[in-house]
Amino acid sequence: MALAERVAAVRGAISAAAERAGRPAGSVRLMAAVKTRPPSEIQALASEGVVLIGENRVQEGVEHLEAIPLEVRRNLEVHFIGRLQANKARKALLAFRAIDSLDSLSLAERLSRIAREEGLERDVMIEVNLGEESQKGGVAAGDLLHLARAVQPLPGLRLAGIMGVPPYGENPEASRPFFRRLRELFDEVRRAIPEAGDFGQLSMGMSHDFVVAVEEGATMVRIGTALFGPRRAP
Repeated sequence: MALAERVAAVRGAISAAAERAGRPAGSVRLMAAVKTRPPSEIQALASEGVVLIGENRVQEGVEHLEAIPLEVRRNLEVHFIGRLQANKARKALLAFRAIDSLDSLSLAERLSRIAREEGLERDVMIEVNLGEESQKGGVAAGDLLHLARAVQPLPGLRLAGIMGVPPYGENPEASRPFFRRLRELFDEVRRAIPEAGDFGQLSMGMSHDFVVAVEEGATMVRIGTALFGPRRAP
């Protein structure tokens, strides 16, 4: 299947899931997760109208952007979705429009300081470790509201939403209770911090379970394999 056909299939599945949930077809954004993919494939995605890009590695993301022609690059909205090391915070802020994987107050404060030094304002999303898995980043569900309250007033940052990855299961339905819980947490933060006017993104769902995520309220899904086919070895 060609890339254009894969993009159309994913968009169709998103629209159908949104309709089943009684939501507008355009209420869910499609993010392409491009880890290990060459710049040429990112350009091909852009030609299909997929301009929301998720990068897992800072240096790889920078190299992608440097290799993409300016006329294409200026239309991309590139987010960082991997685990961000503190020593790469400045490079990430300079390269990417948003950091979707914030997981500590110390990192938030570092990002805020650098953003002020560089004269930047960046969206951030807090990652929630739904399954409390040690190999994954993210805050525990019980710590989310406390962190959100601390991040919201930091200068240079806009608290835009939350992101989560449930424990992997072969059956997409296994993800449903985790997505439902993440939606509940999202709503809890919105109620508790009404002054966070930019808080509106719920990023959840990947290639194997994004349909369930949309049914449970995702506003953004992060798709790799369903767009590109199996990942290449790093």
